[in-house]
This record gives sequence, C-alpha cells and structure tokens, in this order.
Amino acid sequence: MRHTAVRHTRTAISGAAVLGLALTATACGGGVSAGGGKQELNGQTITVAGVWTGVEQQNFKKVLDAFSEKTGAKVTFASTGDNVSTVVGSQIEGGNAPDVVMVPQVGVLQQFAKKGWLAPLSAEIGAEAKKNFAQVWKDYGTVDKTYYGLYFKASHKSTVWYSPEAFAQAGVKPAKSYQEMLKSGRALSDSGVPAFSVAGEAGWPLTDWFENIYLSQAGQENYDKLAAHKIPWTHPTVVKALTTLGKLFGDKNLVAGGGSGALRTDFPESVQQVFGPEPAAAMVYEGDFVSALVTDELHKEVGKDAKFFPFPAVDGGKAPVVSGGDAAVVLKAGKNKKAAMDLVKYLATPEASAIWAKAGGYISPNKKVPAGSYHDEVTRKAAQSLTDAGNSVRFDMSDQAPAAFGGTQGAGEWKLLQDFLRDPSDAAATAHKLEAAAAKAYGN
Repeated sequence: MRHTAVRHTRTAISGAAVLGLALTATACGGGVSAGGGKQELNGQTITVAGVWTGVEQQNFKKVLDAFSEKTGAKVTFASTGDNVSTVVGSQIEGGNAPDVVMVPQVGVLQQFAKKGWLAPLSAEIGAEAKKNFAQVWKDYGTVDKTYYGLYFKASHKSTVWYSPEAFAQAGVKPAKSYQEMLKSGRALSDSGVPAFSVAGEAGWPLTDWFENIYLSQAGQENYDKLAAHKIPWTHPTVVKALTTLGKLFGDKNLVAGGGSGALRTDFPESVQQVFGPEPAAAMVYEGDFVSALVTDELHKEVGKDAKFFPFPAVDGGKAPVVSGGDAAVVLKAGKNKKAAMDLVKYLATPEASAIWAKAGGYISPNKKVPAGSYHDEVTRKAAQSLTDAGNSVRFDMSDQAPAAFGGTQGAGEWKLLQDFLRDPSDAAATAHKLEAAAAKAYGN
C-alpha cells in the first residue's frame, strides 16, 4: 500500500498527459447496448470514488459519460485523495458509501475484502474478464478465491528511458541484458555523461529497481513468495539481487552524483536530468508515466527526444514486466449494486478502455483494446509489451506489502533501500534489516 505522497506523485505524473480526442462510441461488448442503448438504467444514479484528480479524472469521466449515454444512468465521480481506505471507511460508517471504488493497490483491495466491504463481482463480469484479460489480472483481483476487483488501468514499470542523442554520441544501443546495460553505461560515462539518474529522495523508485532485478534473476515463483513473505528477505535470492543492484548503486560512473546525489534527487528531477535543457545523465529507469513529464513539463517529443527499451533480463532470466494498476470494486454498502455491476461490466470491455487510451496518459491490461486506440506510438508499445507478457506480469511487490513495510516514507523497505543506495557494500546486512522490518509489518 502506497504512502499518500507517492500515490499523489504517480497520479499527477500519469495524469499530466495532454487531452486528445474522445473516442466515438462504437460496437460494445459485455451486454451494454451500442449506439444510443436501451437506456435500461434511466433514472438511476451510480456513485464512483477513486484517487484520480485533474486530467486523469477528466479522462475517466469521458468513460463514465459513454456509459451514461448507453444506459441512461447518471454517474458521478468523487476523488478520495490518496488515503482511499480511510475515506471509504468513513463513508461506509456514515451511510453514504459510493457504489464503485477504483482501488489503487492490491494491498488495499485485499484489506477491503477482509473487512467485508466488497460484493463479489458477477459471473458476467468474470466471463468478460476471462475473455479480455490475462488470468494474472483476475488473480490479483481475487481474495480467498472470490473475484472482487476488475483491473481497468495499469502502469508498465519495466521501461528504461534514454536520450537518443546521448546514446548516439557514445555509440551505444539499447541493452538486451543487464550486464550489457552496465557496459553501455560505462561507455556513456567515458563519453562525458553519467549513465543513470536515480530518484533516491523517495523510496519507491528504489523498490521498483529491486523488483525488476529480483523478478528476472530469481524468477516468478520466488517473486510471489517474497511478495507474500513466504520466504524471508534473508533468502539467498534476495542477497543476490541486492548485490546485483549494489554494483550499479556503488559505481559513481553509473549514477549521476553518486549515491549522495541520488538521495537528493526526486522523481521529476531524475527525468529532467536526462531530458532537460542541461542533461546530467543518459538514462532514467521508471514506468511508462515518465512520458507525461517529458511532454508536458519538459516540452520534448516522446519517440524522438525520449525513447525507452524494456528493462533487460538479468543473469539469463526472463526480462521482467512489473506493473501497477487500479481495480474497480463494488461496495456492499452502496445503494445501487445492480447498476454498479453493469458499470464494472462495461469497464471490462475494450470499448471503455479505448476511450481513455485515445485521450492519453493511460494503458490498459485489456488485451483486446485496439492498438490504434492509443494516443501515441510509445504508449502503444508500452501497452503491447504489458499485454504480450500475459501471465508473466507481476504486480509491484511493495504495493502488495503492508504499508508499514512497503509504502511509508522514512520507514521499512523505502528507508532501508535508501540506506543501501548511500552505502551498498553489505547486501547481507541490508537483507537482515529488511527481514526484521518485514516480519514486524506482516506480523510473523
């Protein structure tokens, strides 16, 4: 579960994309009528809550408006701010619970389910999800064998962004392996520009670095076990991944400003250091939402001035695909559960995702969304990479952890990986500290 400041940062970043044309409604799946629709929900109101603000909220409202046009339902959206759990809990207690909540992390969805707040999704939604999504997305929306959450929006967090100009000057190309990426990084440094800008001021980018290395090097089975704390953080696979990460963190030729400089660099600054007017690095690792900062804050052209390559495979493992996302859930306490189920069923269709895809700042885990729906070529490639990964996708590990360990600034995994960035000389000692913090947070 993410700390509020980080959720806000990510929401703002991915929501900064420029508005495009809304998609004209076409043929629809899942039983919501095409064209004007049968207006079978005329006179009914559905309330939806989620973290989105600004452009993200405007774009999601386009999706809700299309549903309203088809069904006659009035749909309202209210932002919860970042602390979804607290806000929704107080709304339930106060008797004014929303019908649908867009939940931003697996850990929050599990928390809602265990508190008994969620209604199981209908068999029709399950069938639509089976048709349009890889099974892994349904698994992440399932708690104790009951399907509660339909993943509607995703992020692709295995993308390494680079300056084509810096690469050309150094004579390097996008790497196919982690070792090749480090080798290219040293060539970049020799040409006069450090390889990576690392956003160490907040802990969450460091957790993402670790997760990509761990997923590729240790494999999906160990990743799942560590995410559930079924193996300890002192496990040899963790120490090995930390050692691998430490070789990058500890090399001043690879990290702009070294560890101390990285610890003073926030996420937007890390992107600016690569694509700003005075480049201080050639690459920055983070998710597809980097593109929004490049276009809107730095006024550069994605695909020309900024490109990405997939996070490369480590030690002969599979190239990792780490993701995050927002899932639609139906609250038991909502006043209009049947209409709410109809809305979630609509969100499971390619048509619903295509509307936001056209507007930009969005990728969908729905594999049936037409490639041509996406706002630009780079977003299209990120979305295709995510859906092509199928069941190999793994959800952000820290988003699956209790907040005390995986989502709190200055504590748990964030703090310990910041300490490791400062001094990566003892991976085993860091692993022991991580295990102590995890055991306390997980209660085992």
